[in-house]
Amino acid sequence: MAVQQDRPAHPAAAVELRGVQRRYGAVQALRGIDLVLPRGGFTAVMGPSGSGKSTFLQCAAGLDRPDAGQVLLGGTDLATLGENKLTKLRRSRIGFVFQSFNLLPSLTVRQNVLLPQRLAGVRQDRRRADELLARVGLPEHGGRRPHELSGGQQQRVAIARALVTDPEVVFADEPTGALDARTAHEVLGLLRRAVDELGATVVMVTHDPVAASHADRVLFLADGLLVSALERPDPQTVADHLLRLTARATGAGSAVAA
Repeated sequence: MAVQQDRPAHPAAAVELRGVQRRYGAVQALRGIDLVLPRGGFTAVMGPSGSGKSTFLQCAAGLDRPDAGQVLLGGTDLATLGENKLTKLRRSRIGFVFQSFNLLPSLTVRQNVLLPQRLAGVRQDRRRADELLARVGLPEHGGRRPHELSGGQQQRVAIARALVTDPEVVFADEPTGALDARTAHEVLGLLRRAVDELGATVVMVTHDPVAASHADRVLFLADGLLVSALERPDPQTVADHLLRLTARATGAGSAVAA
């Protein structure tokens, strides 16, 4: 793996990407991403289909290794870690929220929230779990099983689980994709408050302009490159920007096909 020359980590960065590239066969998914994701911020990542959003999240979160460049989490170069240390880092320093919730049906709600602590080999803090369940609006649901909850309630549990280890960054992959508009708004409000009230750092991949408008800034990928950004966006501005990028990508694809 090619790695750029070492230099000090950006002091305000929760995650820093330096020249990150990733190829899958003939497809160059990321073409050289340079980016600082700041601590205590809410960043949304968008782009047309095939722009590299999922690959970006996987590399930034240490779920996949880039072919070139560096990914630093709080100054730790993930490329220097073996698989065991990288797994331990993900369990203790990163939180995840997925579209499909990924709760274990055999565990209670409280046990699901505590699972990252259990996997990290640290003491399971029931009081911390109950505090987070109260914060996400489920104070009386700790003893229930996931199948007893609605989709929105399950995603609330997933957010509590992502926060239980007090991670340096929470990565959310289409967290509202399986929810109706009202429930999605509530879940996004929880992520927003996690940033504003708990000092969390959230990086969210989404296709939804309304979801993206909850973030401090929106980053746009196209053809594996970071092409633009919007600060404090509103839904219509995000939608218009994404539509223009999609039109360009579609036009470029048609030109190549022709």
